[in-house]
Amino acid sequence: MTPQQDRTRPHRASDRPADAPPRTRRPPRKVTPTSLENAAVFYLQRYSASTERLRRVLARRVERSARMHPDVDRAEAAAWIDALLAKLQRLGLLDDVRHAETKAGALFRRGESRRAIAARLRAEGLDRDTIGDTLDGLADDTPGPDPDLAAAATLARRKRLGPYRLSDDDRATHRQRDLAALARKGFSPSVALTVLDAADVDALDALVAGDEPEI
Repeated sequence: MTPQQDRTRPHRASDRPADAPPRTRRPPRKVTPTSLENAAVFYLQRYSASTERLRRVLARRVERSARMHPDVDRAEAAAWIDALLAKLQRLGLLDDVRHAETKAGALFRRGESRRAIAARLRAEGLDRDTIGDTLDGLADDTPGPDPDLAAAATLARRKRLGPYRLSDDDRATHRQRDLAALARKGFSPSVALTVLDAADVDALDALVAGDEPEI
């Protein structure tokens, strides 16, 4: 490698000498209404968030700043956050209903039960009515009579459980393990057993769709 090539080669963390002192993190700046708004907009550009989740993110930023800057008034900063969240809601950048629907839909497509989805939404600080309406909408949009059965079938396909295992012997050997895997995701025993007792994948698909079994 020529000296010119070496000068133009991008430096990476691994290029630092082993005995180099560790980099020090820049101390947090004193928070202001503008810095909080910039942080909130940047966060929302990267993540979907509920109002309460964003409030927690901004409150942690205030706390870090207050520990470094004793003159930061935490109560005043909390009022700034309240005003900022209201502004973001008015602008449509923060919408708990939209966030709940997006989050629930993504979890459902991964094979999460309604019980597990509700727990995740509660952890986001969403209220009971929003969670209930979101789960009702999920049920309305799901083909077949039981959204949990559809989600459990999705999980079985992803994890190769029950009828997705290679052989009947394999199914029998892992039956209790498969049952436990579905239970950990919040599925009821009846839903889990319906999935695991399906004769094959086609039979499970028919059950999910609500079709009558062939005689």
